[in-house]
Amino acid sequence: MPSLAPRPDLDSLPKYVPGRTIQGAIKLASNEVPGGPLPSVRAAITDAMADVNRYPDAGSLALRQRLAADLDVTVDQVAIGCGSVALCQQLVQAVCGPGDEAMYAWRSFEAYPIVVQVAHAESVKVPLTSGHGLDLDAMLAAITDRTKLVFVCNPNNPTGTVLTRDEIARFIDAVPSHVLVVLDEAYKEFVTDADVPDGIEFTRTHDNVAVLRTFSKAYGLAGLRVGYAVASPAIAEALRQVCVTFSVNAIAQVAAMASLDAADELLERCREIVVERERVRTALLEMGYEIPPTQANFVWFPLGERTVAFAEHMLDRKLIVRPFAGDGARVTIGTPEENDQFLAAAREYLA
Repeated sequence: MPSLAPRPDLDSLPKYVPGRTIQGAIKLASNEVPGGPLPSVRAAITDAMADVNRYPDAGSLALRQRLAADLDVTVDQVAIGCGSVALCQQLVQAVCGPGDEAMYAWRSFEAYPIVVQVAHAESVKVPLTSGHGLDLDAMLAAITDRTKLVFVCNPNNPTGTVLTRDEIARFIDAVPSHVLVVLDEAYKEFVTDADVPDGIEFTRTHDNVAVLRTFSKAYGLAGLRVGYAVASPAIAEALRQVCVTFSVNAIAQVAAMASLDAADELLERCREIVVERERVRTALLEMGYEIPPTQANFVWFPLGERTVAFAEHMLDRKLIVRPFAGDGARVTIGTPEENDQFLAAAREYLA
């Protein structure tokens, strides 16, 4: 009799590497916002703790209704997930069968290859342009009859580069109707470029477009794991069908609602991060670093083989950044004081 064993392909499954946390070090590795929940959100979380003996609403109906009203879509177009990364996996599970292809740029969000393989689909990786952006023409050329889903990360993680409204519109219009285009907009709240679209506008005219967003970044709820998708009613329903029941906990749902109530105050903090982002990038360019234009809450260092040495240099100075060996390092924008320490260390590295 054969012995019990996990799937053999799990040995080749890419590993998701979270940003490290070291006591006493400044963590600029995980794209978290530096401020914690607002007082009003903390109060809502505290109140919600009284009811944790009860199961949460499995359908997150109140949150879906609130998002639908805010976004001017119907409730049946909204699905809630345990962070947008969970929704990435649910989309692949809902759309792809064994042997189907899911496409994404590379390098992009490092969870994409993991969720694709877990769902028994096949990854198609399309290299970035020389400017570290998504190559939509190459992605379009790589679509086949087996392609079922394309992730388009905008702004792209980890490079921070963006696609314009016209670029995305041309791409979506050219993609065959059997392919779902997933606009991953986890960093949308940090975008200031007016040419970068609100992806939800494409869901109004195309049934094969879905948009992902998260409360982890701009809304400061990374530890509670809640995100949402907007798609056609059929795709949104499929997302709910493959969702692990009760995976979005009651406190996360309440905190997301309270964060929406405090959106103006939270988005003001995003604007402060944007100011720091531009200050940090300008300083790095003046030092001589190549830093692509970014519309996220991080900057990208395309350092190639020098990446690990750069990250170790930072760690020696109690600064944790996110290295992608052989490609580059991503550095989150922190507080002004944290950014000053990072800039000083970046200057030392060049010396």
